[in-house]
Amino acid sequence: MTHIKNYFIARRNDEATANYAGRPCIVRGCHAVARNDKWFFKVPIAVFLLIVSFNSFAQSYDNTVYRPEIKSVEFYNTAKQASFPIITLRSNDKVLLAFDNLRGGTQTYNYTLEHCDANWNSSNLSPAEYLHNYTDDKITGYSYSTGTIQKYTHYELKLPNENIAPKVAGNYVLKVYEDSDPTKLILTRRLYVVNPQISIAAEIVPSNDVSTRQTNQKVNFTLNYGSLRVQNPGADIRVLIMQNARSETGQWNTQPTYIRGSQLIYNDVNMNDFPGGNEFLHFDTRSLKLNSEHIAHIYRDTANTILLLTDADRNQPNYTLQYDLNGSFYILNQDGTDPRTDADYTRLYFSLLTKKSSATGALYIVGRFNDYKLDDNSKLHFDPSTGKYVISQLLKQGVYDYTYVWVDKATGKPDDTALTGSHYETENDYQLLVYYHPPGARWDELVGFQLLNTTKK
Repeated sequence: MTHIKNYFIARRNDEATANYAGRPCIVRGCHAVARNDKWFFKVPIAVFLLIVSFNSFAQSYDNTVYRPEIKSVEFYNTAKQASFPIITLRSNDKVLLAFDNLRGGTQTYNYTLEHCDANWNSSNLSPAEYLHNYTDDKITGYSYSTGTIQKYTHYELKLPNENIAPKVAGNYVLKVYEDSDPTKLILTRRLYVVNPQISIAAEIVPSNDVSTRQTNQKVNFTLNYGSLRVQNPGADIRVLIMQNARSETGQWNTQPTYIRGSQLIYNDVNMNDFPGGNEFLHFDTRSLKLNSEHIAHIYRDTANTILLLTDADRNQPNYTLQYDLNGSFYILNQDGTDPRTDADYTRLYFSLLTKKSSATGALYIVGRFNDYKLDDNSKLHFDPSTGKYVISQLLKQGVYDYTYVWVDKATGKPDDTALTGSHYETENDYQLLVYYHPPGARWDELVGFQLLNTTKK
């Protein structure tokens, strides 16, 4: 354990913890408007459109954090913590955005929504076409950490609200930026707004392929578009199926297998066949007073440090039941009263024992906590002194799921099952999203959504 700890301490970068106050900015050409007895500087719509359009031209948006001091980004439907960020148009549904800034102090953050097509490119519509009221607004909900070693400021925002609300269904990217400057992005989140106009009947079955029947899960479904104006089903309707809300492994359906009246049937033997994978690994840091599941040791001094038990290569033929969160995480603190501000940050040290060679590929640790990003921040490094792959992550107290992804050097393709194996029995969520392009329209609408689970019928 000493070798592992020393190795990580030598590699880790200093975290930015210095507090600073947000600086006021003067924006020429802006005007102030009164809202709820407060004054805000508002950018004229023409200027805002020019800035946003230039910044988003030919850009596909994803869930991304652009600043290292921004941590613990949560974005979900308020009906259930860590749920899929989808709301129904013109309903009482809301999503919550929450994040921490480790610099502390008070920063000036603004946000806006931009309508996107089914592929998350800008729809190039005027905000007046897809937003009610204003084009941007200021995040006013924030609070300071209390009783924590790592000081931070916690920010929250709920959407839709009285200032910004979507007019039409579809994909929206939520952009948060500094100093009223849309080019200074700090994070983006994908928001789904559905206007249900189509019925969905779906089921999860074993793979039709005998060779993958023990490892894969297949999704068959039927759409009934009723009175919806569909001239060409192959062009007007597209369906995306995601496993555990992971768009990077999602599968598109553009052509139905059969058409029966207003019913579109998708059950081709080669379509929507997903590797079941394995249950996610997880750890529990709700309390820093005792070692809980998967924790080897907790060190509490000038910083919180946790050594996790070494993970093993799980690419085995037999399935083992293990409850997980399907890749999600929950910010929780058993030793406090409000985890939003009294949950502390800990430096966690992960290690993995596998026969995979760093000469033939690279290993990454992923989960919803890091948006499944395969980059330098999630890449494991081989430690010759222990013969293990190692990495550290700074995470807020809670319960987290994670897994390992292998990227082969020869092909450059990520493999989610190389270190975990794949089993038909694995419990997974599947999100089924139906997009419709109205005749003559310049945008895609989200007209159907269904959440499936392998264990719930």
